[in-house]
Amino acid sequence: MANYASEINKRRTFAIISHPDAGKTTLTEKFLLYGGAINLAGSVKGKATARHAVSDWMEIEKERGISVTSSVLQFNYDNYCINILDTPGHQDFSEDTYRTLMAADSAVMVIDASKGVEAQTRKLFKVCVMRKIPIFTFINKLDRDANDTFELLDEIEKELGIATCPINWPIGCGKNFKGVYDRETQTVVTYSDTEKGTKEGETSIIPIGDEDAILAHIGEENKNHLMDEIELLDGASAEFDLEAVQSGDLTPVFFGSALTNFGVEIFLQHFLKMTTTPLPRKSDKGLIDPVEEEFSAFVFKIQANMNKAHRDRIAFMRICSGKFDANMEVKHVQGNKVMRLSQPQQIMASERKILDEAYAGDIIGVFDPGIFSIGDTISMPKAGFKYEGIPTFAPEHFARVRQIDTMKRKQFVKGITQIAQEGAIQIFQEFNTGLEEIIVGVVGVLQFDVLKYRLENEYNVEIRLERLPYEHIRWIENKEEINVDKITGTSDMKKVKDMKGNPLLLFVNPWSVGMTLDRNPGLELSEFGKNT
Repeated sequence: MANYASEINKRRTFAIISHPDAGKTTLTEKFLLYGGAINLAGSVKGKATARHAVSDWMEIEKERGISVTSSVLQFNYDNYCINILDTPGHQDFSEDTYRTLMAADSAVMVIDASKGVEAQTRKLFKVCVMRKIPIFTFINKLDRDANDTFELLDEIEKELGIATCPINWPIGCGKNFKGVYDRETQTVVTYSDTEKGTKEGETSIIPIGDEDAILAHIGEENKNHLMDEIELLDGASAEFDLEAVQSGDLTPVFFGSALTNFGVEIFLQHFLKMTTTPLPRKSDKGLIDPVEEEFSAFVFKIQANMNKAHRDRIAFMRICSGKFDANMEVKHVQGNKVMRLSQPQQIMASERKILDEAYAGDIIGVFDPGIFSIGDTISMPKAGFKYEGIPTFAPEHFARVRQIDTMKRKQFVKGITQIAQEGAIQIFQEFNTGLEEIIVGVVGVLQFDVLKYRLENEYNVEIRLERLPYEHIRWIENKEEINVDKITGTSDMKKVKDMKGNPLLLFVNPWSVGMTLDRNPGLELSEFGKNT
């Protein structure tokens, strides 16, 4: 076993997912507070002069108070080295979240106690299920009025199809929130409100058998209600089973308030005991073990212009095996090129620290001169394997893009190409018409706003978007065997090609897809493109 095994075994890499406004960014900040990575938590919303959340760095994010890209945060806590991948909550950015989940070993799902499972939670959860990754649930905002706790658990089980096992249990909510009952130790941890940006205030831990102290802290009515709920809970909830948690079949549930910082450290401590060290990854040569194999990584995200002063592009890589050394030569498998990774750095939202070394489980950013694509594999020169590609989501909204000042064609093409390489948008051109017009496809309409904003602010190019009626896109699976020019389609079909020259078909109506397949025997269409 390599001598860096102990470093790798300290790593925990997880993503935080939630519906917008469930308190995900606040929870992330409190984790950083415990790790000593920041001293005072910012608030996502607030006046223009207020501190912004550490993980929201893009100008548009600061203006709107929402996260539109995933950020990467690393800190140390209790001899663990923790990599948090904070994801956008808004469903229009779910593709970015999906790619981020590809780089995580587990996920923390944040649910608003007054709203329960919301539409976006459902969508993101399905992504976790597809990957079979362990999910840990933090039910947040207990300092406000909340839904019935049993109903919340029932909703998670019914809506998401996963068994729940509460590790602790809330006592009251809103103004009557008294704390949580820890099921394993059979103690009550009392709640006290604290200054918003600091670590939690004084809490008392009282054994449930100490009747006088329990009554003094939570009152008789709360105590009786708690005892009834514990009895019901012990009879009805799933037993804790670590194997079921790690296979993604059971979610441990915790309760608290990220804003007032109650229950956050309790959650973090339990979570670290239940999560795994970095997991093996699938490649075309089988599973790659994080400890046994030499350095390898894959690119899961590309972000341009993180630093306005440098106008640079950063490729984010998840290290999957071994140890990375800044001086080593590595192979970019898809480009078939041996190289040194330029300016390897650990990113803390918009702040950076140049790295000399990193280990399996870590996320590093490297300078990208325009050669990396999402899904690319980086390995030792003689390794000879490729990690599984990351599927491309089918866009559901399309628009023709025109620049207002035709003299700025060069900046326009550069800007739109770079933003497309990040995976936020997909760009297409007319198929074999010679027209230079660009069509943009996005998963969520908010991406159009982000595109317009970024072209204006980062590339000094103004554009006009003309929405198109297409809603369905299909990749041609067997393009080598089919003469694309001769495909007979429906009146609402359009032929386009992507950045790599692959032919695609756009349709207004879903039934046109079937009709086109009927009219063209042998044609094979797919809903997913592949980043390979």
